[in-house]
Amino acid sequence: MNQTKYIFVTGGVSSSLGKGIIAASLAKLLQARGYRTTIQKFDPYINVDPGTLNPYEHGECYVTDDGAETDLDLGHYERFLNVPTSQSNNVTTGRVYLSVIEKERRGEFLGKTVQVVPHITNEIKERMQHLGNTGDYDIVITEIGGTVGDIESLPYIESVRQLVWELGENNGIVIHLTLVPFLAAAGELKTKPTQHSVKTLMESGIKADILVCRTEHELSSDLRQKLALFCNVKREAVIQSIDASTIYDVPNLMLEEGLDRVALKKLDLPEKNTPDLKQWNQFLFRLKNPKHTVNIGLVGKYVELQDSYKSILEAFIHAGSANETKVNVISIHSEYIDRDNAEEKLSGLDGILVAPGFGGRGIEGKIETVRYARENKIPFFGICLGMQMAVIEYSRNVLGWKDANSTEMNEHTPHPVINIMEEQKTITNMGGTMRLGAWKCTIEPDTLASTIYSGQEEILERHRHRYEFNSAYMKDIQNAGLKLSGVNPDTGLVEIIEIESHPFFIGVQYHPEYKSTVANPHPLFVSFVKAAVNKKSK
Repeated sequence: MNQTKYIFVTGGVSSSLGKGIIAASLAKLLQARGYRTTIQKFDPYINVDPGTLNPYEHGECYVTDDGAETDLDLGHYERFLNVPTSQSNNVTTGRVYLSVIEKERRGEFLGKTVQVVPHITNEIKERMQHLGNTGDYDIVITEIGGTVGDIESLPYIESVRQLVWELGENNGIVIHLTLVPFLAAAGELKTKPTQHSVKTLMESGIKADILVCRTEHELSSDLRQKLALFCNVKREAVIQSIDASTIYDVPNLMLEEGLDRVALKKLDLPEKNTPDLKQWNQFLFRLKNPKHTVNIGLVGKYVELQDSYKSILEAFIHAGSANETKVNVISIHSEYIDRDNAEEKLSGLDGILVAPGFGGRGIEGKIETVRYARENKIPFFGICLGMQMAVIEYSRNVLGWKDANSTEMNEHTPHPVINIMEEQKTITNMGGTMRLGAWKCTIEPDTLASTIYSGQEEILERHRHRYEFNSAYMKDIQNAGLKLSGVNPDTGLVEIIEIESHPFFIGVQYHPEYKSTVANPHPLFVSFVKAAVNKKSK
């Protein structure tokens, strides 16, 4: 193919309509038709990346192989496409302005007044085309964060307008996602919010090529015709996106609506073959027809907002399907767990996952949770901070070091079994300074970890942390029965811990949830769910 084609996905009326899911679903269909497709997210906030954002503010921070801290939508892109993303797939206003200001300081605009147009918009357009210019992709889908009309989004909308014009006929199209609300009092769907949203887009110089309408009820033929007429799009380009029982239904729903065919037609591309969704639909069938049910406790400190642990929740869906098991994830706030109520809060669970996090709040509850799971032989899985809590619990209750702790929580602990990494001690900036991205781990043979990873001797997993297992305690802790079954071959830092005498007890310093996809459920989650099924069946 001579030229990369571009699809821009904008949103109107309301946030949280699912631009990322629509973008990922369209990309999945185009990929299934044989097109090399990628997705990128442009976010209008001024943070350079989401790494310093509280999960309550923006949901989880997703990490790529190359160590980029990105928007959680990149997780959807990877889970749907089974293709890794990178720093280039997520751009924020902060990153754009930082780059332009650095260029100005270097004198690259010498003599020029630096302005939003053309300097900021040129930077945005350059980044919009970066992946397309690699020659690796036939189609690049760009999701614009926020909603049309937001002050923050204006430079992006203007950049899209310019770029669609510069690319020329059939090389760039705009999909606009809006809401068609149902008013119960009137008993009907209302198109006016969508009309106003499209009008706002047109005031910015952009004509929507395709309308995707989020709705709780079926759009009638008359209503679609009305939307087409008043929003200046073809009747076939009015696409219904009705509420689904799972986000993984959306590619099939978009296939039925013909979203991919309409997009290809507008891009003047052949349809090629009918999308091959056989593996996808097998996953869906297992997901919707489970043979077992398990209750997994997700113990964390951000449990009020589901998006805080988005990748973990999705990894459980993938692992549940692989085990033909419905996984009921029961969110439990670690701040409210103590030795007196642990039995009451945790006794009915088939498995316990202690989640990642930062800071001291809820830490003692996590340690109590680990103790309960260890002593009562409940399948246990600790991720990042969860693994560190398992080390602290073991040190306190098995080795007898009652004051063992992490220096993150207590700098003066006499037994700092978890300590800040040496190279982190001189760092003062918080953003982008942790141990990030894919790192190697060598796995000990004849261990639970080795079994889970099918005998692989070396793996690559993604990290996001600045505290580590303190190597000074390796010998004592190993001798006490906590097996250190995975170690980084370059740094010697501990990556995996396990207890051999326990039915299933494993903690990992990395974040396996980031690499779980529909096509490749992560083996740690698959094995953990299987252990929960086995516990329940006994």
